[in-house]
Amino acid sequence: MGDAQAAAELVAFIARGIVANPDAVEVKLATGRKQLELLTDDRDRGRVIGRQGRVAKALRAVLMASRTGRDMRLDIID
Repeated sequence: MGDAQAAAELVAFIARGIVANPDAVEVKLATGRKQLELLTDDRDRGRVIGRQGRVAKALRAVLMASRTGRDMRLDIID
């Protein structure tokens, strides 16, 4: 398993714990394999972003602190 795949699994694991519909969580590797795209159910998007983006910032901080996601970028897709 590559670093990008491990980083994607880390983000998916955390996001599934936050949302109401964990089956709708999907993390895709974007072009260049340095960017992750987090897709959720429309109703759960606010939970993943959080008030003033706090949850999204925390997700990105955990990703950056991990060995596998240090160079990765996380985008939350509408």
